[in-house]
Formats: sequence, structure tokens, C-alpha cells
Amino acid sequence: MAELKNRQWLLAARPQGIIKESDFRWNETVVPALKDGQVLVRNLAFSFDPTQRGWMSMDTYIPAIPLGETMKAGTVGQVVDSKQPGFAKGDLVQGLFGWEDYTVTVTGGEGLRGLQKLPRGADPLLALSLLGTTGLTAYFGTLAVGAAKAGDTFVVSGAGGATGSVAGMIARIKGCRVVGIAGGRAKCDWLLKEAGFDAAIDYKNENVGEALTKYCPKGIDVYFDNVGGEILDHALARLANGARIVLCGAISQYNDLGTKLPTGPRNYFNLILHGARMEGFLVFHFAARYPEAIAEMSKWYAEGKLKNQIDLQHGLENAPKTIIRVFTGANFGKQLLKLADPQ
Repeated sequence: MAELKNRQWLLAARPQGIIKESDFRWNETVVPALKDGQVLVRNLAFSFDPTQRGWMSMDTYIPAIPLGETMKAGTVGQVVDSKQPGFAKGDLVQGLFGWEDYTVTVTGGEGLRGLQKLPRGADPLLALSLLGTTGLTAYFGTLAVGAAKAGDTFVVSGAGGATGSVAGMIARIKGCRVVGIAGGRAKCDWLLKEAGFDAAIDYKNENVGEALTKYCPKGIDVYFDNVGGEILDHALARLANGARIVLCGAISQYNDLGTKLPTGPRNYFNLILHGARMEGFLVFHFAARYPEAIAEMSKWYAEGKLKNQIDLQHGLENAPKTIIRVFTGANFGKQLLKLADPQ
């Protein structure tokens, strides 16, 4: 095979505050020759998620990305060459790869860190969004952790994002009354008109506490938290008896990682008063049940019950600008970056 040039973005600095383009460094190199057991993947699309802020700063559920190494993302790619049985040229695969044109990877592993083959004819963008990590997070957070059921009042923050929007739609399918909290009128209008939410609160222009009291007069049965901070406190102040709080993320405080401790919840005593529970989780805890979730969500998607709202940017050169969109609220739905189409 002729020598291939590989363009990359390397992690140049640990972020201080919001991510900046200067936290990354452009690099051009060549793809190394394949060794036995390795697979050469041409990357087609990257996923951009709040959790990547943690990867840049500290050890989380994966070790912190070392300075000088390629920045990582959930990726769908296509096999260009393989020295590993079971993977052939043309196969679509997904895993945790670098921000680069080509990735040389070994097979095996579990969850995000392993190389997984996608079904023939799969849509790469769907595999990274509704049927990817964020969609699976919404599914298990809503049904397994939150135990949402018919008649519940279900509130979700970050409702205009990839996980929050899907969590609310799944709760709606299960018969819940769904209230979404999002930033901006356009996102709130989409939640009401397209996603089928019963109410939407624009946290940028409304008093969240007053709006929650209005839309949840009997209290909140399930609160799916993606933002933490003040909005979490508003929800904790309005719990129904037996409420379940699902801790999925805290994007409002991620820019403080590595600089100061986040503010803790002030209204947690209500967990005692209302016999409620607050539980965090990672989607990888449910890896054995992924096929179940993908099958059910695929059915709902085919029936039009789930919408797949994506925010698609283009070109490897725009990767730093794209991740910044996630932390400024510029994205609407799942933030993806497309490099190429499958061949």
C-alpha cells in the first residue's frame, strides 16, 4: 500500500476554563505499516460530548489523554486494511479513536475503548447519535436508573442536547408527562413541536424555579440531570414522594475542572423528606444490554416516535471549533463532525 499522509490534532494543553483552540496542535505525519493483529481505519465521523472535557483534564473512567497525543473521540470509520481475522477492507467499525484521518488500532476491548464492527449498511451518523453512546445513555438513564413509568412527571435538563432530548422522548413513549429545560426559544420550540414534550423551560429567559412549580404542581417524579449546579437545586426543591434523580452529567461545572471544586447541591435534604434517591451512572455499566436498547430504539425510530436531531459540522480542520460548540451551547442536538462518506 502506498504511504498515506495522516493529519492530526494533538492535545497541546490542559484546558483552563472553557476549551480554547490553542489547547490543540495541528500535526501531519504518515501512517505506520500495519503489524499483525492491527487494523487500519479511515475515520468518517467523530462524536463530540461533554465528557471529553474530563478526558482532557484528569483521569476519569479512562486515563487522561497525555499531552502531545491525539485528542480522542467516539468515532465511526471504515477498514482500509487489516491484519486481524474478522475485520476486512470495507467493514464499518466504531471505537475511541484519535482526531485524525487514519487510525491504526488493535481489536478487542469492551465498550467505547474497543473496536466494534457495525452491521453492513449501517448509517455512520445514526450509529454515533441516536444508536450510539448518547442514545444508549438516555435509554438506560431513563428506564433502568430513573425507572420512568406511565403517569410520572419527568423533568430533564440539557433537553436540547443529544442525551436530554432522547431521554425526554423515551419518557414520553412510556407515558410520562415530560418537561424539558433548554437554552433558547428555538430549542424549546423544537421540544414542543417535534419531540412531543408537554412543556419546555428556556433557562436563559425564564425563572426556572417558578416554571418548574407551574409545570410540576404535584412535584417531580424523575429528574434526569445533565447540567448540575443551580438547576439541580431547583429540581431538588420540588420533589414528589419517591422521586428518582438521575445524575448523568454536570456540564455547567465542567469548565471548572482542575481549578476549583464544584458547588454541591444545597437542597439534598429533600431526598430524606420525600424518600427519594439520587444515583449516578455510566452507560458502560449496561454494556451487556446494548443489543436490547438498540433494537428497541431502532423500532421507535422507524415508527417515528424518536427524532434524531444532529448538529453536523464538516472537516477535520474544524474539530477544535466543533468541540467548543458543545460548551457554549451553540450545538442543537447531537454534535457530530463528518470527515468523509463510506466507500
